[in-house]
Amino acid sequence: MSDIKITIIDREGEAHYVDAPTDMNMNLMEVVRMHELAPEGTIGICGGMAMCASCQCYILSHDHLLPEKSYEEEDMLDQAFFVEDNSRLGCQINMIPELDGLEVKLAPQST
Repeated sequence: MSDIKITIIDREGEAHYVDAPTDMNMNLMEVVRMHELAPEGTIGICGGMAMCASCQCYILSHDHLLPEKSYEEEDMLDQAFFVEDNSRLGCQINMIPELDGLEVKLAPQST
């Protein structure tokens, strides 16, 4: 198993330094769910299809090359709440070795 270390700041502001597997085709949303860093049913509501923005997060580290936003991701972020310049959908960020050390903060839950 090939893991990377990433920091995820939950919605209460607590930082979690977690392992994220790079050999299981997981995305950031799935890593958050795996480590139970958001209450059940509050993240990944659409199942990772870029259709709900429940997995929106803010990218805090700027030294990692992330994939470009797809049209679907841009469109969903245009409709989401609490969007910042560094907003991304966690379901669209696959865990790859190059993201070792990534730091993200979960966006507030939309109600």
